[in-house]
Parts: sequence; C-alpha cells; structure tokens
Amino acid sequence: MDYRDLFFVDPDKTLKLKDLDPAYKGHHETAEAAAADTARHQSELMSRQSLLYAEKKHSVLIVLQAPDAGGKDGTVNHVFAAFNPQGANVTGFKQPTPLELAHDFLWRVHPHAPAKGEIAIFNRSHYEDVLVTRVHELIDKPTLTARYARIREFEKGLAEAGTTILKFFLHISKEEQLVRFAARLDDPERNWKISESDYAERALWDDYTIAFEEALSATSTRHAPWFVIPANHKWFRNLAVSQIVAAAMDDLHMSYPKPTVDLADIRRKYHAAEKVEKKQQTN
Repeated sequence: MDYRDLFFVDPDKTLKLKDLDPAYKGHHETAEAAAADTARHQSELMSRQSLLYAEKKHSVLIVLQAPDAGGKDGTVNHVFAAFNPQGANVTGFKQPTPLELAHDFLWRVHPHAPAKGEIAIFNRSHYEDVLVTRVHELIDKPTLTARYARIREFEKGLAEAGTTILKFFLHISKEEQLVRFAARLDDPERNWKISESDYAERALWDDYTIAFEEALSATSTRHAPWFVIPANHKWFRNLAVSQIVAAAMDDLHMSYPKPTVDLADIRRKYHAAEKVEKKQQTN
C-alpha cells in the first residue's frame, strides 16, 4: 500500500480529522510485525540521501506539525536518524523573537530551506503562524487568508527550484495526548519537556483541530502535499513516514554523477604510488 495515496490531504475535499482514525495500523498489528518494513524503508532513506547529496540536483523539505506530545521529536529521532547529519538539518521553530516579529512571518523560515543535495526537517514550521496565531486571535481572518496564499507561493517557489516538499501532520487523539503527558510526568528523563502551556493549550483542542483542518486543506497541493499520519501508535507513524519519504525520493530517479577525473590516470598514479610504498617497505 502506498501511504501517499491513503493519507494525502485532498484540497478539493473537506478535511475532518474526527473521521480519520489516529489509531489506524494498516495491515500490521504490532510493532514487531512492522519492524522489517520500517527497517527496509530506513535503509532506502540512507541510500537515497547518498544519491541526493552526490547528485546535487534536488533538495528535500520535510515539515512536521502535531499537537503537543504528537511525536515530532520522536519522528526525528526514530525515522530521520537514518540520514547522515552532514546532509540533513533539523530546525525547530519556537515562539518568534522580537527581531523575527519585526519582519514578515516567512522571514525567519526561508534561510533554513534546503540547498541542492540537502534535506531540511522543520520540527514545527511556518505553519505555526497560521495555527497559534489563529487560535489565540493574534491575527484577523483577512490576514490569515493572506498568509495561506503567501505559504502556497513560498512552497511553489521552492518546488520550482527543485525542492521536494513533504508535510506531515501527526494525528493523535486527545486521550493519547493525556497518556503521553502522564508518561512525561513519570519519566525523569522526559520531565524537562513538561511546560505550563501543555494543559493551557490542551483546553483549546477543538480550536486547534479546526485550525489544522483549514490550514492543511488550504495549503495541500501536489507539489507540496500534506499527509495526515495516524500517530497514536508510534511504530506505525515511523513506518508510514519512512515509506512516504523513501518513495518520494525514489521518484526523483537520481543517479551518481560521473567522475570528473580520468580514472585510468588515477589508477596509474595509485599503482605507481603503491609500488614505491612496497619498495620502501622492503628496503
């Protein structure tokens, strides 16, 4: 099954997150059953990145959005650990600084777009400026609509420059979020993730749901698609995201570039150097 087809947000249809099961597991019933497929996709990610880096004709932008405790960090750790850090960068977009607020909302984002041969991963993104700002009524409706248009234009420009854009909304239930909050309380290694805003924002769950539904529908395109990933089961989230990214990179039909040197000449120089080295060792 190609999860790109199953989870794609069709902008011509009304997105209702309540109609999508966040506990969906596909034909795999357990993490163990999915392990081999997930490992295969991660191996594909490694090989595709090597081609991407060598060829330097394309770039990849991966956007992760989710409710609090939705699994953005986990996706970075467990899926994108397959990438060589030399060609992959993760950027987390927090609350804008005063300097960032003094510019247009995309000013802080564009410098982090990937260069050819690179992969950029946004852990939260420019979409915060049509989600948080909407829910907390920091912008009005005309501004919101204008920002959707700006985002579409921004992503279209990236795509035209050779960037493959893949946007993932990690869909968890409200009940699962509470379970994950409890796990953070009980785990000293994750206590640091707890913030006062967790429960304050949780009270706005329905408002955020509406904001996500509209933002995804307004900005999902064939060149910059949104995918709603069932994420109650972390192992299924990892499987689905890794499959989608690997398949999208495979569609780039990349190949290693031809060498820019005369290999026959290099071989002659190597053998000559080797011969000298062996002679020195015997003397």
